[in-house]
Amino acid sequence: MLTIDGSVGEGGGQILRTTLSLSLITQAPVRITSIRKGRARPGLMRQHLTSVQAAAQIGRAEVSGAAIGSQEIVFRPTTIAPGEHTFRVGSAGSTMLVLQTVLPALLRAPAPSTLTLEGGTHNPMAPPFDFLELAYLPLVRRMGPDITATLVAPGFYPAGGGLARVSVAPAPSLAPLTLLSRGEIRSKRAVATVSNLPNSVAMRELAAAAAVLGWEPECFKPSVLNGGHGPGNVLTIAVESEHVTEVFTGFGEKGVRAEVVATKIAEEARDYLAAGVPVGEYLADQLLLPIALAGRGAFRTVRPSSHTTTHLQLLRDLLGIRAAVEQISEEAWHVEIDR
Repeated sequence: MLTIDGSVGEGGGQILRTTLSLSLITQAPVRITSIRKGRARPGLMRQHLTSVQAAAQIGRAEVSGAAIGSQEIVFRPTTIAPGEHTFRVGSAGSTMLVLQTVLPALLRAPAPSTLTLEGGTHNPMAPPFDFLELAYLPLVRRMGPDITATLVAPGFYPAGGGLARVSVAPAPSLAPLTLLSRGEIRSKRAVATVSNLPNSVAMRELAAAAAVLGWEPECFKPSVLNGGHGPGNVLTIAVESEHVTEVFTGFGEKGVRAEVVATKIAEEARDYLAAGVPVGEYLADQLLLPIALAGRGAFRTVRPSSHTTTHLQLLRDLLGIRAAVEQISEEAWHVEIDR
């Protein structure tokens, strides 16, 4: 049985999720040790446990060690079971990270699937629904599968309570993806969403973002939600180009001024535009697994994060891929994967 050290490199939940994904795809049993060992709260948190349970449901797997706080699990899948599945995080934990765990296996399953995901849809330190819908899924669809994601109700941290549905029509294989330029920029927009919070929070964020980005006033819009969404605030900046849409997201936090949240995320968007590459930091990390499963592909991006380099090394170890990361200018890197 293959053993994966969950504390290597960046040492976060991505090691757990990718290892579970590849165990499902290869139908090979795996032991994962030292899960999130270096974190302030090591081991499985609620969303990580739900990811394990979701993978076990999809894979009809035998699992040991699946409990909150556990730093070691053994996972033995027996199949890939498409169809209708419901996954409840049970808190504001990220439903999108649960989806990230099971989606790669369902992309090549023998039949379509429909997933219902309950919990957080807009979480710090996780890809929010908008990123999935606008940036990631269009590129995965380009590789062959047909995937549709619908946000029924947003769930903001810390209240949660969100609901999303995802339909997956798999493909026999994934086509390689090459993304070396973003092409002409078609639209730019910044939307500040507040749920059960004063509208002034959104307006302050938009003013701070506009000061950094210098875009036309019509690019900045508030969105006010009332009702059962729980208190929450998210600033979403989307840059739609000919070949790719990139999404940058900042979340309001108690004790952090709206201007600080907005300035940070606007600077990320500004730096992405200045680099002239199609793929931002977080999208680069998300594209590694589908490209590795396709067998080859390439993209240009900003400086790879430690999260990305850890993920890339894990894919080398588990799939035997060859991967080259080359700096091609002061602000741009070329990532190429093949077998």
